[in-house]
Amino acid sequence: MGKRQSINAPRARHENPIPNASRIGNIVMSSVIGGSNPGTRELPPTLDEQLVNVFAAIKGDIEAAGGTVDDILKITFYVKDPVKDRPVINTHWLKMFPDPEARPARHSQTLPPDSRALVQADFFAVIT
Repeated sequence: MGKRQSINAPRARHENPIPNASRIGNIVMSSVIGGSNPGTRELPPTLDEQLVNVFAAIKGDIEAAGGTVDDILKITFYVKDPVKDRPVINTHWLKMFPDPEARPARHSQTLPPDSRALVQADFFAVIT
């Protein structure tokens, strides 16, 4: 095995030949994480439901890499409307990161208008 390790949590893998995340040393970066239902690849109809799946996948991916959500340094969300969608993201964010003194950085980008997804994410972590 080389020094880079492919990380594949027990969730749906990408259709292309890429891992769910990749680790070198104590650094982990995810591939894009979508909001589809585990096992079916079907997208739930609401942003809230898709976020449940995204946050579960984030947790599963970092744990598969040998870390915890406390090791996540930054999450980027890709949504239809970063301003309008912020309160829905915040609900799930506060559940995963309740301590205001120990939250990762966060950024939001706009998804293309023709995207079927309502949310996608990726993360960067340093396992300590």
